[in-house]
Amino acid sequence: MPKESQNILVISYSQTGQLSRLVEHFLKPLQSNDIYIEHHIIKPCEPYPFPWKFISFFNQFPETVHLQPAPIHSPELQQKKYDLVIVAYTVWFLSPSQPITAFLQSEQAQRHLKNTPVITLIGCRNMWLQAQEKMKSLLADCGANLIANVVKVDQSNDWASFITTPMWMLTGKKKAVAWLPSAGIAESEIKDMQRFGTVLLQKITENQPLDKTLFQNMGAVKIDEKLMMSEKVGARSFHIWGKLLIKCGQISPSFRKIVLYFYIVFLVAMILTVVPISAVIKRLLKPLIQKKLNEQKRYFAEPSGE
Repeated sequence: MPKESQNILVISYSQTGQLSRLVEHFLKPLQSNDIYIEHHIIKPCEPYPFPWKFISFFNQFPETVHLQPAPIHSPELQQKKYDLVIVAYTVWFLSPSQPITAFLQSEQAQRHLKNTPVITLIGCRNMWLQAQEKMKSLLADCGANLIANVVKVDQSNDWASFITTPMWMLTGKKKAVAWLPSAGIAESEIKDMQRFGTVLLQKITENQPLDKTLFQNMGAVKIDEKLMMSEKVGARSFHIWGKLLIKCGQISPSFRKIVLYFYIVFLVAMILTVVPISAVIKRLLKPLIQKKLNEQKRYFAEPSGE
């Protein structure tokens, strides 16, 4: 048993409830008298709707991408210091969701995450690399020590989830149409989170240090190399257009909305053309760039690895 009680802080925000279930299964093995788990679900000052209205959903992207989140209610943290912090988040527009970003930018996060090991848990459609890069930066600004990352993605293939995930967001129904699979992460993958919680429990009970070896060689993440280039292109597009839309909004909210409609059309066209083209280019160039791809995969898979 651990020599003394361990204090674990869990920070999360989930609209659909799917991420909450991931967290629940991760924490299930840790329900022990010697482990104090303090779970705070971040509450925005103005709650986000679910299901979303079409334009409201896309209107979140400029501030999300530029890490300018809407305000949140500060959680009432009970401890001055935690032995471990778990940050569970979903991906919005290749970035951490606004409520999670808002918390990590707060003075609370600066105080409580400094010199503290952090585990990130991600539940998303399929693209999370660029979001985790921003997460790394936010954690570094807090002086936190990222020791592990566990990612679970949608069960559907990329093209099916391109339809099913937005339908879920806009209708609230995981299976909005009969001829496509359900949106979301497979039940088996959600339950698999217990495997990681069990390993964490073992480390704690054996008084082993919590470091970057925690979930290595467990398949904590899986890098889809054909999406790496697409994510990079998408992130650059979001950054440029997000900056433009913020400036348009400063001129007139109506002007911002007009430009946003134009960008939505542009975005869909880009997804339908750039993503497959980049995949083809990468496949053709793969023999020449395989070494670089392997290096990128190892980098993005850190600290837990594939």
